[in-house]
Amino acid sequence: MNYAKYHALGNDYLVLDPKDASELPAKDDIVRICHRNFGLGSDGILYGPLKSDKADFGLRIMNPDGSEAEKSGNGLRIFARYLYDTGAVGNDAFTVDTLGGIVTCKIADGAKSITVDMGKVNFAMNHIPVDGPEQSDHNIGQALSFNGKTQTVYIADIGNPHCVVVQDEISAQQAHEDGAAIEVHEAFPNRTNVQFLKVIDRNNIQIEIWERGAGYTLASGSSSSAAAAVAHRIGLCDRDITVHMPGGKIGIHIGDDFAIRMTGPATHVASMQFDEEALSFAVES
Repeated sequence: MNYAKYHALGNDYLVLDPKDASELPAKDDIVRICHRNFGLGSDGILYGPLKSDKADFGLRIMNPDGSEAEKSGNGLRIFARYLYDTGAVGNDAFTVDTLGGIVTCKIADGAKSITVDMGKVNFAMNHIPVDGPEQSDHNIGQALSFNGKTQTVYIADIGNPHCVVVQDEISAQQAHEDGAAIEVHEAFPNRTNVQFLKVIDRNNIQIEIWERGAGYTLASGSSSSAAAAVAHRIGLCDRDITVHMPGGKIGIHIGDDFAIRMTGPATHVASMQFDEEALSFAVES
């Protein structure tokens, strides 16, 4: 199978075009293909462009553990760049249908900058799989106990679920330890993405990310969207926010009703061919 590999600030995906594969690989095969040592290595697979009755293109987003993600901001920028590179789109805006809703993408500056209208952030929990105290648009924040401590967290949904923890200091180590615990916390029966958020000033925040189904991640578009929305919602930041991550920076604009516009790059890495011999190689557990 042929794959195009891209990264968005270090968050890398393999694009699998349906013209090269009539169906997605099986779950176990996805795990092997994404493996850093035994496969091509990536944070997931983007399967598209697919036909959609609702948008210009359809897209499925697979995590490296074989589960399916509703939405990915970085994945959408990468997919948009792939469509541009293959001549499927130009500089006019186009729409993409994902499990987490329809988004609008626009490419500028010779594909150096890609903007995605991610949709609206919802803080109410009436449609998010969360077991615990009810959070509403008017009652932001709830206590969550994990790893022997209790902290206030903020639930945000932008087509996929996020749990944001605001702190004075953040670290990659904490994302590995606490992020892993929060992802599979009993309060989130469908698991959750986790962001540890530090406010730098009214227009800048820093986050460390633990991504559902992928683990520690250098950058994330949907995480940036959720974290920036929370920072604005609780009064710590203005509407235009630069999100600083280990892999780089993403620009977020928060519009009316917390509609999110995300702008950032996507970089082509390689065109790769996966040899199915790798699927038959036995790996000791």
